[in-house]
Amino acid sequence: MSRRILAALLLVAGVVLGTTAPAHAAASVSVSGPDGSASAAPDTATTVTVSGRGFTAIKAGFGGIYVAFGWVADPSRGTWRPSRGGITGEDYRYVPDTEDRENAGRLRYVAFPGSSTAAEANGGALSEAGDFRVQLTIPGARFTSTDRSGANVAVDCTEVQCGVITFGAHGVANADNETFTPVRFNAPASGTSPSSTTDEADAPQPSAATTPQPPGAQPVTTVPDGDIRLSIDAATSMAGRVMTFTAVGLRPGEQVLVRLDDGVAAAGPFTAGTSGDVAGMIELPGDLAAGTHELHLTAAASGRATTTNFAVRAGDTAGDAEVAPVASGSSDGGDIAGWIFLGASGTVLLAVLVWRLLAMRRTRTTGVAA
Repeated sequence: MSRRILAALLLVAGVVLGTTAPAHAAASVSVSGPDGSASAAPDTATTVTVSGRGFTAIKAGFGGIYVAFGWVADPSRGTWRPSRGGITGEDYRYVPDTEDRENAGRLRYVAFPGSSTAAEANGGALSEAGDFRVQLTIPGARFTSTDRSGANVAVDCTEVQCGVITFGAHGVANADNETFTPVRFNAPASGTSPSSTTDEADAPQPSAATTPQPPGAQPVTTVPDGDIRLSIDAATSMAGRVMTFTAVGLRPGEQVLVRLDDGVAAAGPFTAGTSGDVAGMIELPGDLAAGTHELHLTAAASGRATTTNFAVRAGDTAGDAEVAPVASGSSDGGDIAGWIFLGASGTVLLAVLVWRLLAMRRTRTTGVAA
């Protein structure tokens, strides 16, 4: 009888402890281009559909996930992951874009369900099951990113493997939500150009007013010079952080440089798109004083320049504490340690009860024998 009781004890203990750390399905991402595969055009922008499943969805949690296109170092070992110490601009690089809801579609922010930041999400919200679906624009096989020092870094996806990257938004590192999905680039069909969908009669013709373009780029016609409008993303203007900015009113294909104040930091060159707009990033020094500062932009081809004033917030260590890395495997923000303690306590209590039952049985047996 005692053996059967002990076996039952072990079975119950296994059930109790088995519920303390539920298995978490690994997050997965699928990318679908115009032809249904994870591919894009090398010399023109391509809009792909990115679908995610099994991501950690923290109800009413701060932040969410970013969905971007770029390059990661050592994708097979995952050393690029922020949860493992990976640094943006060094261990992984992605196409820059603003975090506005109406950005260029090169960076998507998917918020946690019920998050206080849901209003900022241009990619909607994760479902409670951890699923999402967004449209992401891949500008081509080559893009310019910014390293940790604010210097311009060119990435050529025909020489390195690029793909769709997901990682925690607003500085919240979560290993469950870090993925890399390779994307390949299809070569243009023989005898066609990247802009073969446009009739030759409708295509812009070379003229003295046409701005020279990089090899493989679509020809665009220069528009008359107007006012350059430079704006910054106030949410990123904090000392020690990378601040994003946008500018419109440039010449298509024109390169621009940006400078902070009298040169305490600089970034570029950035290349304006076919609509004369550009998006970039510049790192604000950690010792930059809080208050009003100036961002200067200079266009190389036209020589035009503009300046905008903006406010910088001091680095907030208390705020950083609020977005501390989330423990891997936490699917609902609960305290896993508490569940483990509860399971262990239940097992101990069950063991004590069985021990008392066996002791009482031995006492009765001894009394009958006497």
